[in-house]
Parts: sequence; structure tokens; C-alpha cells
Amino acid sequence: MLLAELTTTSAAVRDTSSRTAKIERLAEALRRLGPDEVAAGVAYLSGDLRQRQIGVGWRSLSDLPAPATAATLTVGDVDAACERIGAFAGPGSQAARREALAALFAAATESEQHFLRRLLTGELRQGAQEGVMVDAVARAAEVPRDAVRRAHMLRGDLGAVAEVALSEGAEGLAAIGLQVGRAIQPMLAAPGDDIDAALARTGRAAVEYKLDGARLQVHRSGDEVRAFTRSLDDITARVPEVVEAVLALPARELVLDGEAIALRPDGRPHPFQVTASRFGTRRADGSVPLTPLFFDLLHLDGDDLIDRPGAERATALTGLVPAASLVPRAVVADAPAAQAFLDAALAAGHEGVLVKDLDAPYAAGRRGAGWLKVKPRHTLDLVVLAAEWGHGRRRGWLSNLHLGARDPAGGFVMLGKTFKGLTDVMLTWQTERLLSLEAARDDWTVYVRPELVVEIAFDGVQTSPRYPGGVALRFARVLRHRPDKSAAEADTIDAVLAVHAASG
Repeated sequence: MLLAELTTTSAAVRDTSSRTAKIERLAEALRRLGPDEVAAGVAYLSGDLRQRQIGVGWRSLSDLPAPATAATLTVGDVDAACERIGAFAGPGSQAARREALAALFAAATESEQHFLRRLLTGELRQGAQEGVMVDAVARAAEVPRDAVRRAHMLRGDLGAVAEVALSEGAEGLAAIGLQVGRAIQPMLAAPGDDIDAALARTGRAAVEYKLDGARLQVHRSGDEVRAFTRSLDDITARVPEVVEAVLALPARELVLDGEAIALRPDGRPHPFQVTASRFGTRRADGSVPLTPLFFDLLHLDGDDLIDRPGAERATALTGLVPAASLVPRAVVADAPAAQAFLDAALAAGHEGVLVKDLDAPYAAGRRGAGWLKVKPRHTLDLVVLAAEWGHGRRRGWLSNLHLGARDPAGGFVMLGKTFKGLTDVMLTWQTERLLSLEAARDDWTVYVRPELVVEIAFDGVQTSPRYPGGVALRFARVLRHRPDKSAAEADTIDAVLAVHAASG
């Protein structure tokens, strides 16, 4: 398929608000992709590179050749070029990368250059969210949506799933199973209003501490251990203490879900920034050890547990993992008992609790009623759209953050600004990070690519004609940066409006 055809589809998807129309246009494009182009095409139409990162940023795109006059580039050509560009390493790699990038852009027309520029910088927002693309793959391959969704959660790569769906159909999708050593999408918790409401939905339930750590999925096959982040990145080399703990378990094959957290000597958690810094470092220097704490077991010695009830998985987990490596958990039958457990979690320095349905299977990659998170305050994960330079003591730092909620139709909706809650350490870190995401600036504001997620606490949502969503956050303050989350995982404007409606 010519890249020009794909860019036309991208523009059409961006310009329509109809979910049905988006799905149909995407499905039509997927059917026209060559067999070797499907994975790249799915990624591009989702606003991503198949390779995720190839070492190209805004500076690399500042001096490029004039566009071509005729469309000749194919999707396969672009994918092959990105593969080459991302493979350059060592002395001379920057010059080689620039040369290859210039060659790619010289072969692209003006509209294709515009598309590629936004794709490479992560700014290609076209409304093709993951759920829409899952539906489009199902439509293109004429297979059930649930078959695509399950295969996606187990394979962790929608492009690869689309290849199977389009070439092998439902039978090929059914053959995709949990494979030890290959990360699967983690099950996610939906927000719960309070303990009473959560227990009303689940009945008798398990209540677990909600840790202020980093999500961790660990696979073991014999003496080989692999650890993955929430976004399915392999970080095994960074967490030797996790590898050591898992190798000590009495099993040959397993898949564990849990959190890695930096704990103080008294067992209370360090601030999340300490965990995030240690979790994100490329080399484990041992200065801040991470403690792995597990809360689910998805596979054990040839037996897949992913479809078993939560209570059954918990029994298998406690029979395998020592108590010191388990997230604190209790089974409760009423709200007072759950509230007492929540109070204990808060007293221990943790965020809150998760209320888990004892009968729920592990629904990877989904937020549902099976798991509900309960915290003692309003919080949202929002995206930084811009930041203003500070004044006085904060001069030289990017301080006042422009906050946006994700629009399910594409893009972000601004909800207000805040500079509250930021420590000097946080200001230093966010200034460096936001400057690396810079898209444009004026005299006092740096506008950034919408990639950095921040957790925001607030007292409520009020009507505000000043912002496009018609609402603004009251007394917003920054709790922490969330480099472990992508913008696609940020809360939506619908979640904000639901808080507004509940308080009205």
C-alpha cells in the first residue's frame, strides 16, 4: 500500500467523530495492506511506530529535504527505513541516522512528510484509540471482536494479532495463548467511589493494599527470568533483586503479577519518585533496592490460571510465594471490615485499597468491575499539554502545568493549570523532561508533545466557560509524575464529567 493511501485514511479517521465511521475506514485500509505491512499499518493508524523508538526527535527533523512531487513510498518502505534508522549505534551513528532520515523524507510528498513528522514525534492524534482499532481488525478479518481482544491481551501486540486475524482468521486467533516469557497486557482496576459502593458491587471480596509502586509482571522458565513493565517493556537487567526472589520460588514455570516498590527500613514506602527513579535506571546500582510484592499468579508449571476465579488464583499464589513477598490481603464480607483494612493501608503509608471480586477471572488489558480501586481523595491521571516558566524562587524552572484529559474521540481537553504540590526535586525533573518534549514556545510558555502523565489530586470539579470542556478542577495539586504510564492510559474527559455530575 502506498503511504499516501494510509495518510488519507488517517486524515479521514481524524476528521470524523463517528466511531462506526472510524472503524469502517480503518478496516478498509487494513484489508488493502500487504501481508508484510499489516503490523506497521496498524501501528501507524494507531499513531505509533512499530519499533516504538528509533532515536529521532524534534532536532533531527529541523533540517530536511524538499518533498517529492509524486507519491511512491509504500508502508513497507517506511517500516524498513525506520528499522534501519533505529538500528544505528556506536561511533558515527548520529550522522548515519540523519542521512537515512533525509533519504526517507526526500522520497515523501508534502502531505506524507507532514504525516511522518507527526508520527515520529508522537503527535499523530487521529482518534484511532486501541478499542477502535481492535474493532477495525475484527471487521477487516470478519472475526468476532472478543476473539481479537483476547488474542491481543495474550499476545500484547495488536499488529501481530492483526497479521494472524487477516491471514488465519478465528482459528489462528484461538491458537494464541499465554506463553511463558512473552508479556501479556495487565488487568487494570476501575475507580471505585468508596468502600461501601465497592462492596455493594462485589459482595464478599478480597481487599488488598494499593501500593504506590511500579507495576511488575515476571515470567520464569527454568533458570531464565524475565521482568516486564506495565507497558510490556523488558526491564530484567534493571531488577536483579526481583530475579533473585523469583528464582528462589519452588517452581519451574510461572507468571506473576505484582508491584516493585522502594521501602524504607521500617517497611513504609519511599515517595513514588524514588521507586520510579530506581525502576527506570538502565543499570541497577543497588543504592535503592526494590522489593517485589505479588498479588496474582497467572501460570504455574504448565497450568494456565488466567481464566480461574480470583479466589482460586489467590490460593495458588499463597501456596507458592512467601508471605513477605505478598501484597497484604484480606477477605471481607462487609463494609466496616473493608474500611478497617483501608485505614490500615493508609496508616502504613500506602495509597488505598483494591477491592477484588473473588469470582473474577484475570481480564487482562481491561478495566472492569472485577477490580475496583478505592482512595481517600479525588485523583486523576492527566497529560501535560504545556508549562509556564516560574517566577521568583522558581525562576528557571517550568512550573505551572497545563493539564488535559484524554478525549476518547482524539486529542486532549484542557482542564486548568496548577503549580501546587511540586517540590524542588520534582521541578528539576519535570523541567528536563518537558524540554525534551518541546514542540513550540512563546515568551513564557513551552508547549509540549502530550506524553507526560501526572497524577493530580483535587477537591472537586466546577463549571467553567474558560475551558473547552466546560469544567475545571478545584484546588488541583500534583501528587507525582507518572513516567510509567502512557498518554493513552490517562483519564478521559468523561471521567471528569462524571465527578462533576456526582458532586452536582
